[in-house]
This record gives sequence, structure tokens and C-alpha cells, in this order.
Amino acid sequence: MTTIYVETDDNAHQVRSLIEIAIQREIAHLELALTLAQRRLIPFEQKYGTTSDYFMTSMAAEDLAGGDDEYVQWAGEYCLVRDLEAKLQQLRGITYRD
Repeated sequence: MTTIYVETDDNAHQVRSLIEIAIQREIAHLELALTLAQRRLIPFEQKYGTTSDYFMTSMAAEDLAGGDDEYVQWAGEYCLVRDLEAKLQQLRGITYRD
């Protein structure tokens, strides 16, 4: 968990509110990006009848009809999803103190 402390001479509450709003907007942006990236995984998973987790741990480019290009696309989307999930977890764990 991360705690953000705001220390100002005056208007600490206003500054804290601005920070919270900015972080909430970033969370909303990341949630949208995550939803879109997850949707881009679905065609791969349906085509090969497996999860992206299994793909990353057990498959190689040679296992895919699209070869290297398809592997790179699927792996890239998977890594993007994982990265977005990690960022969201960090931002959602923030607490605020004046």
C-alpha cells in the first residue's frame, strides 16, 4: 500500500482533492485500456482453444498458424494486460493523508 501525504501551508484539502481526482481519472483511463486489451486477447484464445496464461507458459511461435507475427501480437497483448493490471493495483492501493 502507498500513502500520499499532502503538506501545504494552506488548502491542503484542495490539493489532496486534486490529486485524488487526477488518480481516479488515471484509473478510469487504465481500466478502459485494460478492457480493450482483454478484448484483443479473445480471438487468439478462441482460435487456439486455450487461455493466454497457458499460451505464455506452454506455447511457442511454431505452435501458431500465424507463426512469429501472431506469437508477438498475442504475447504483446498479454504483457500489456499484465502491466495494466499491476498499475491499477498500485493506484487502487493508494491512501491519502493531510
